[in-house]
Amino acid sequence: MPKFIPALSPSDPDPALLRPLALVTRLCLAFVALTALLSLTLSLIPSLGKVLPGGWRFMNADNGLCVLLSAVSLHLSDRHRTKAARPLSLVLAALVALSAAAVLLESRFQVPLGIGFLYGPSAPSWLSAGISPLTPAGFLLLGMATFLLQLRNRFAGLLTDLLIFLLGLLVLVVGSEYLFGVLPFFYLSNNIGTSPLTLLCLFLLAQVALFRRAEHGVFSILLGRGIGSRIARLLSPIMLVVPFLREAARVRIVNASRLPPNFTTAILASLAAIVAFVLLLSIGWLISGMEREIHDLSLRDELTGLYNLRGFHLLAEQALRMAQRSLVPFSVLFIDLDSLKKINDAYGHDVGSSTLREAAELIQATFRETDVLARIGGDEFAAAGQFSDETISVAADRLRKASALRNTRFGNRPTLSFSMGHVTTDLSRHESLKSLLSKADDAMYEEKRSKKSASN
Repeated sequence: MPKFIPALSPSDPDPALLRPLALVTRLCLAFVALTALLSLTLSLIPSLGKVLPGGWRFMNADNGLCVLLSAVSLHLSDRHRTKAARPLSLVLAALVALSAAAVLLESRFQVPLGIGFLYGPSAPSWLSAGISPLTPAGFLLLGMATFLLQLRNRFAGLLTDLLIFLLGLLVLVVGSEYLFGVLPFFYLSNNIGTSPLTLLCLFLLAQVALFRRAEHGVFSILLGRGIGSRIARLLSPIMLVVPFLREAARVRIVNASRLPPNFTTAILASLAAIVAFVLLLSIGWLISGMEREIHDLSLRDELTGLYNLRGFHLLAEQALRMAQRSLVPFSVLFIDLDSLKKINDAYGHDVGSSTLREAAELIQATFRETDVLARIGGDEFAAAGQFSDETISVAADRLRKASALRNTRFGNRPTLSFSMGHVTTDLSRHESLKSLLSKADDAMYEEKRSKKSASN
């Protein structure tokens, strides 16, 4: 007996996203670890720095060690790792958090805590290098978040979400501070105390922590399969970038001093309004498209693309009422695909499914776009529309000829044939769709019995 596999809900992580996300996570951790190892090597053997770009020498030993420990801890925090890896990950995360906290205490209260003991008395430290306190604060948040990632309880999860939010805010502050300081476009002074490599590594580690947490908690919305998740994935990058673009434009215009202040404010406010309006339109179009997809999924047969039984009843009922209101004839054709069970038994269900799709294509090619076409059962189809008794008979004959021509052209495929029955409304009385479908079904079985009698 096959094992039951529960269907994924819209809030569950999409497996198609988890696989590339795992690869990106491994690449980020590998890059960070190699960068940290190289920086530590350069701090121990300064002469090696002569053969490398100058930027590599800007991550001091303290930062390099914290980056390396954070990368290893996050690597071991993967839920697919063995249980033996978890204690080591917790210890490394705690070490990073405690080291960063000690540096912040030194910075705030000027109390020597001997943070440089790992490298010797002459080793550089965060304080001696003039590092911004935001850097150790970032490592403190990262270490605490990595530690709490592995605690399986609701409170730890909520606290982890909060820490990752704060870490993201801090990385944005430090990163934008760096960019605004080094790019001449903004005309701002460059007094950044954190090296570019440290910023990059902290950013990548924050991303990995976010990915680790994205399968649970508030960040799971980014990986889900539902409408909300798709909107969140689409708009998150835009919403994060737009404020910085607006601020960059403001700084550029103000510092250039070419426009009056009131005109500058008007331009920026108008741009913000237009961007918000474009985002609103984009969300509206996205939701409408998804609603159409959901509507089609609820009314259409997934295998053939025709309407399902529910869709047939809904649309054919409307078409029948319009025909009765206009006093025009309305017909229902019941179509049964012959020998589907034999095809499945002889060739397998894949060939049977392919035969059903071919049958649906022939039916679609035979009827008009305005007719209601549906697969209403395993091997049963129906067509409904404004036909007289004569024209529905002609349509049925066209379908028979189309299937015969298909069998002639593709003799190596299973034979495709139909048994059909049809009924046309009596204009003198109102009939229900259910009654018409039942009469057409009876007519189809009459034809099927006639075929069997003729073959015997």
